[in-house]
Amino acid sequence: MIVVGVPKESYPGERRVAIVPASIPNLLKAGCKVLVEAGAGMEAGYPDSTYSEKGAELVPKRADVFGAADLVVQVLCHGANDMTGREDLPLMRAGQTVVGFVRALGSPETVSELAATGVNTLALELMPRITRSQSMDALSAMATVCGYKAVVIAADHLPRFFPMLTTAAGTITPARVLVLGAGVAGLQAIATARRLGAVASAYDVRPAVKEQVQSVGGRFVEMPLDVGEAQDSRGYAREQGESFLKRQRELLARVVAESDVVITTATVPGRRAPMLVTAEMVASMAPGSVIVDLAAERGGNCELTHRNELAIEQGVTIAGYFNLANTVPYHASQMFSRNVTAFLLHLFKDGAINLDVGDEITRETLVTRGREVVHGPVRELLSLPRETARKDTP
Repeated sequence: MIVVGVPKESYPGERRVAIVPASIPNLLKAGCKVLVEAGAGMEAGYPDSTYSEKGAELVPKRADVFGAADLVVQVLCHGANDMTGREDLPLMRAGQTVVGFVRALGSPETVSELAATGVNTLALELMPRITRSQSMDALSAMATVCGYKAVVIAADHLPRFFPMLTTAAGTITPARVLVLGAGVAGLQAIATARRLGAVASAYDVRPAVKEQVQSVGGRFVEMPLDVGEAQDSRGYAREQGESFLKRQRELLARVVAESDVVITTATVPGRRAPMLVTAEMVASMAPGSVIVDLAAERGGNCELTHRNELAIEQGVTIAGYFNLANTVPYHASQMFSRNVTAFLLHLFKDGAINLDVGDEITRETLVTRGREVVHGPVRELLSLPRETARKDTP
């Protein structure tokens, strides 16, 4: 029997929980025993009683969860939790498996610390973008939440209506929303802005996303730029050179100046976010305009973004909040739980945890095993020889 442990998230202010009560029966059916730290789901809207009703066993202390669990599942593991994650290291033991967001490419040194404990670590943010893994893609699920919430924040701070209104006092023109980056978060932002009645436009360095932007009601902004190989094999935008970014900013300047709201979502895995909106571009926007920078945690797409703060610069409100998924904890937890449960069931075979590196999903998410860092790109970041990264691959 596999014992799955669900500790309460320890990152300050984190309200999500890794497994919600509705997922417990699926894990029990697979032959698991589920231990949940008391109070783990309370702030997300899932009281302890709802876990007990579904068959989970409540334990009073975090150490009890780690001490008994074969597999520990968290939203923010050490690495993604850069505040209190290190406190979990003494609770881990060799052979134990840890699953959650790790920020392996952004904080590779923490992966070495996880490896030193002997745990097997699987980083959900590295889930490959293939058809088989869609139900396990927690990163995209959280990006959906962030895209939605970014528009809600913008609408709250914009001193204008989003929709067009025809009233006895005259006609109100709709707000103009520009989304930079048409990934999962960007597409959700476009769709949400349209539902609120705004006119939504989007720009992305990847021409291939034009149809996706149009499918959710947005207008795709096209620019005379040579994008070359704009995306990698995983569907993410490739990092561009400074000369390209400079020309891109020049072309974006007019579009930004005409927008009431700019939502930026452009990131490159393991890299600093590209700077797309300069201070001069911010100054060109009308007073009261709003920028929501979803890349703030990775350095920000806007030059004037204040990390994890709301600021007013040159009359423009700029929101640089981190972790917006945490502000919608009930549904964010529900989505994460469905994704991670699907992933766990993929890993379980004949009543054991099967870390088969011949399987693409397992191989691409596995970052530590047997006290070694085994993920090729992470090894490169740590200056370890890549050729040994998959030595146990069939």
